[in-house]
Amino acid sequence: MIATKIKSHRFLVTGGAGFIGSNLVAYLLDHGAVLVRVLDNFSNGHRANIERFLKHPNFEFIEGDIRDFDTCKSAVSGMDYVSHQAALGSVPRSITDPLTTNAVNVSGFLNMLTAVKETPEVKRMVYAASSSTYGDSKALPKVEAQIGNPLSPYAVTKYVNELYANVFGSTYNTDLIGLRYFNVYGPYQSPNGAYAAVIPLFMQALKDGVSPKIHGDGEQTRDFTYVANAVQANIKAFFADTKASNQVYNVACGERISINTLCEGLKTAAQSDLNPTYVPTRQGDVRDSLADISKAERLLGYIPEVKVKEGLQLTWDWFNSKI
Repeated sequence: MIATKIKSHRFLVTGGAGFIGSNLVAYLLDHGAVLVRVLDNFSNGHRANIERFLKHPNFEFIEGDIRDFDTCKSAVSGMDYVSHQAALGSVPRSITDPLTTNAVNVSGFLNMLTAVKETPEVKRMVYAASSSTYGDSKALPKVEAQIGNPLSPYAVTKYVNELYANVFGSTYNTDLIGLRYFNVYGPYQSPNGAYAAVIPLFMQALKDGVSPKIHGDGEQTRDFTYVANAVQANIKAFFADTKASNQVYNVACGERISINTLCEGLKTAAQSDLNPTYVPTRQGDVRDSLADISKAERLLGYIPEVKVKEGLQLTWDWFNSKI
C-alpha cells in the first residue's frame, strides 16, 4: 500500500547527497516516485552519492543552501512531501564551531519550516531529529517525553528544531514529524573528514590494516541503527495517520552494545585480528544510549528490520567492495 502511495507523489529530500538522504532517495526512486528532488550544498554530502541518480528521469537536483530562504522556497515548490535531512552533524564539530552549526541547524531549519508553511500543497514534512536531545538524562531506555540537559551545541540545535516544530504545528497547523535517530550507520556513510562517525572510521582502519581508535574505555553503549531502518521510518512517517502528526519518535533497534563489542563485531566481519587503540574520551559524548521504540511501533508502524550484527556485515561488505 505504501509503495502505491509513493508512485503518486513528489518528494523533496534536503541533504539528499548525504548518507541517510541518499539512501532515502534511492528507496523513493526504486519504488516509483513521480519526482524526487534533492537540495544540497555538499558541505556535508558528496556528489558521488547522487551520481547514480543523475540520469534517472524522475530525479532532480538543486545545488543550494538551506540558510537561504528563497532557495528553500523554490525547492519546496510543487512537492507533496518533504524530508528534511540537511544538517551539520557531529558533536565535536559543534563544539569547535557553534556559530555555523547553529546557522545551518536552527536558521536553516526555520527557513524550511517557513517554506513548508507557505506552500499549501505540501502534505507533511518529516525531519531528522537526534538522540543527542536526551543529553545528560541517565534514564534507560530513552523515552520521547523524558529528556535531560543538552551536552553540546549540536544537541541544543536539534532540541530547538523540535521546539520550533511544535510551535509551527500548534500555531500554523503545519504537519510535521520528527525522527530522533540513534547512531545510524550503513552504506554511503563516509569515513573521511575530521568528524566522521565511529563505524566508517573503524571500517576504514580495518581495511587499511590500522588499529581502530576508541575514545574512552570502550564500555560506553549505543543503540546502533542500520540505515535501512531509518529509511523505513521516514517512509512510514510520510504516510502515517494524522494522529501521529506533530510528534517526535525514536528511530533505533531498541538494543545497545558497547563500543568494544562493536569493534569486535567489525573485526569478525572484516576477518581481522587488529586490537583497538584507546584514546581520551571526547567532550560532549553521552555515556549510554538505548531507545524505547514502542511509540514509533504503535503510531508509525515502525519495526526495525535489520539488527546490528546483520547490519554490520552488510555495511562491511559494501564498504570493502569500494576502491
